[in-house]
Amino acid sequence: MADKVNLAEKLAGFEEVWVPKVVGELNGQLVKVVKFRGEYVWHHHEGEDELFWVIKGRIRMLLRDREITVEEGEFCIVPRGVEHKPVADELAEVVLFEPDSTLNTGNVRNDLTRTRDELERI
Repeated sequence: MADKVNLAEKLAGFEEVWVPKVVGELNGQLVKVVKFRGEYVWHHHEGEDELFWVIKGRIRMLLRDREITVEEGEFCIVPRGVEHKPVADELAEVVLFEPDSTLNTGNVRNDLTRTRDELERI
């Protein structure tokens, strides 16, 4: 069934950082919202590209050879296999668009890791 999603409402519904929430699914892809603050972990994804779309705030995407600053209203795509580390010096609200097989911590397992079945749908 066709419906609309209000990203601001979804993002206002939680406070935790680095814990993605699923807000949509299409063609084997998940649309997730997440809040970033501080530094994440270095990781990569063997088989999936990731899109990071900044809705509010700013993030820095650290790559081993450079840094990309992504401002509000911009997105960046991290290709599969590229090691990266998202950083938000202040709270940022981000939409992720990625295959449903994508593990949020990629090749790293830690207390932030959420499997597809553990992701909350809001």
